[in-house]
Amino acid sequence: MSANDLPIVDAIEHWRSFAPELAGEDVLFSELVPGGGHWSYTLPRGTTLRMTALEDGANLSVALYSAKEKLERYNMPDSLKAQHTAHYTKGHVLMSDMGRSLASITSDTVGWHDPLGLLLDDRRMAEKYGEHRYQEFRNGMYRSGRAGLLIEIGKYGLAKRDLVAPVNFFSKITVDEEGRFAFVPHHSKAGDHVDLRLDMDVILAFSTAPHPLDPSPTYSGKKVGLALWRSGAAAKDDYCRAFRPENARALHNSDMLYLR
Repeated sequence: MSANDLPIVDAIEHWRSFAPELAGEDVLFSELVPGGGHWSYTLPRGTTLRMTALEDGANLSVALYSAKEKLERYNMPDSLKAQHTAHYTKGHVLMSDMGRSLASITSDTVGWHDPLGLLLDDRRMAEKYGEHRYQEFRNGMYRSGRAGLLIEIGKYGLAKRDLVAPVNFFSKITVDEEGRFAFVPHHSKAGDHVDLRLDMDVILAFSTAPHPLDPSPTYSGKKVGLALWRSGAAAKDDYCRAFRPENARALHNSDMLYLR
C-alpha cells in the first residue's frame, strides 16, 4: 500500500448521512460546508467528488485549475462552444484552455447547472443584503462568492487576474430574447447531487455563497455536502467520452499527460 492509498486519519464520515451508498473503503474524505463558506483542495486524477445539496436552493460556485501547471485552468467559452450547450449536466466535461478535460460530470440528479451567472461580489452583496458586521450579527459565513474564491486561490499563489468564471452547480438561469438573464428559484432540492470526476490533478476552489441573481432579499447561502472517493480514470467506454466527439478528444488530451 502506498502513502496515497492510506485513509485520512480521524476523518469524520459525514458522507454516510448524504451518500450512504458509496463504498466506504474507497471514500477518501467528506465535509459539510455551511452556507456562505469556501474552501479549496488539490484533488488527484481518478477520483470523483460528489456534491450534495443539503438544503433546497443550494448554490456551489466551483473554479478549477491544473495542479501541474496553474496557468492552465477551466475555460468556460471553449467548454460551452465545443459541446454546443449553455448549461451543464451528465456527460459534459469541463475543458481547460489547453483543450484538456479537467473534470467530467458522471452523475447528476438536477439536470441543469449554470456556467454563465458568474459570482456574487462585495458591492452587489452590500446593495442587496446590507452591511452585516460580525460583531453585531455573529455571521462568520457572510461573505461574497468572489471574495471567498479569491481567498482560496490566493493560497496557491493566484490572484484577481487568475479568477475564472465558475460553474454554479445546483443553480439555473434562463436567457430571454433580449439577452437578459433570469434566475430560476427552487431549482434544486435537498438531496440532489452531482458527481464530478477529476480527469487531471486539479486545484478545486469553491464557495457556497448565494448565486448573484438569486432574488431572495436575505443572504441565504445553503449547506452542501462533499465526498471524495477513488473512482478511477475514464474508461474506453466512459459515458462522457462517448457523449460528444469533442469530449473524447479532451479526455484523450488529458490521458496523454499521464502516460507511463
